[in-house]
Amino acid sequence: MGLLWNIWDGFCNFANYVWSNGDLLAFLIVAALGVAAAIYVVTEKQSMHSAFYLALVFVTVAVTYFFLEAEFIGAIQLLVYVGAITILFAFCIMVTKRRVKGDEFDE
Repeated sequence: MGLLWNIWDGFCNFANYVWSNGDLLAFLIVAALGVAAAIYVVTEKQSMHSAFYLALVFVTVAVTYFFLEAEFIGAIQLLVYVGAITILFAFCIMVTKRRVKGDEFDE
């Protein structure tokens, strides 16, 4: 029983430390959101949804740069990757969208 109490005590101390540091709590939330979005990028069946999840991953990376006080790199991340690359992916997916089912002559 002593080992379980030590584990529980350590968990409670860590939770108290995270709760008392707002920056760490915000970083953990953003990191969890980024990891979840990255998993959805590779598991999503629709390519358009995958592109927008990729945009969310890029946004979480930019927010991480802001946490590290590298504002210029975070702004460049937002402008170049989220603003240009992801929108380019979205337009390419929309333009080259092909029908999977159906006849050739269906309009």
